[in-house]
Amino acid sequence: MFGGAQVEGAAAGEALGSPAIALDNIALNYQTDRGAILAIHSVSCEIARGEFVCIVGPSGCGKSSLLKLISGLAWPSSGTVVVGGAPVREPPRGIGMVFQSPVLLQWRRVLSNILFPADVLRVRRSASVPRARALVALVGLQGFEDRYPHELSGGMQQRVAICRALIHDPAILLMDEPFGALDAMTRDQLNTELQYITQTTRKTVVFVTHSIAEAVTLGDRVIVMSARPGTIEATYQVDLARPRDYGVMSSPRAIDLIRTIRAHFTTDGARLSDD
Repeated sequence: MFGGAQVEGAAAGEALGSPAIALDNIALNYQTDRGAILAIHSVSCEIARGEFVCIVGPSGCGKSSLLKLISGLAWPSSGTVVVGGAPVREPPRGIGMVFQSPVLLQWRRVLSNILFPADVLRVRRSASVPRARALVALVGLQGFEDRYPHELSGGMQQRVAICRALIHDPAILLMDEPFGALDAMTRDQLNTELQYITQTTRKTVVFVTHSIAEAVTLGDRVIVMSARPGTIEATYQVDLARPRDYGVMSSPRAIDLIRTIRAHFTTDGARLSDD
């Protein structure tokens, strides 16, 4: 489990009142050989500083596309994306991303992989190396700093990816099904540990998942998206105590919330996991 070192985040101590992210009437069209496809339609929401928001929805509903819009890797066809109070016109510096695949550089050792974004941003090594080592301690990878990615398990590689996303101390962490390719036991362990790291660093997190139980375990709120064209169908406040261990997640309130969210995807034929 994560523990030991404390790593202060850029958003630590900030009030939850002002939004870290604001989406105003977002639409997104993709151009294909057969014409335009409306992927996202009329999406508006605000995410507070320090809030952990999970997004669930059927495949193709635009969950990952929303992360691309927030990160400045794609542009909306209409509407406005605001991050940190400024309209997004290029990739904001204060964002870290974690993908389903760790996408580690195979020729770099663990510590070097973690330092890669800091090297690109030309952060001084005198500042970035101590932070990288603190992050390694935070995720329980001490002793593996000099290993190559192929020498690590899938869960360990994903821990490295999380450290890499945090190395430049971003205020916002975007996570696109980061544990979807892992076995159930490793995923459950990383869910527990991710709760610790986000509570420790007080990052704003947007987490995309196909697992309803994972969304309820992690999120302060769960946003439910409809089938394409994706729009926000419902939003649920997760009023469960933290840390959300097995006892909390097996409570009647947690089970009822999972069932309520799951009902959105059984009435129209769409399927999501409630495991």
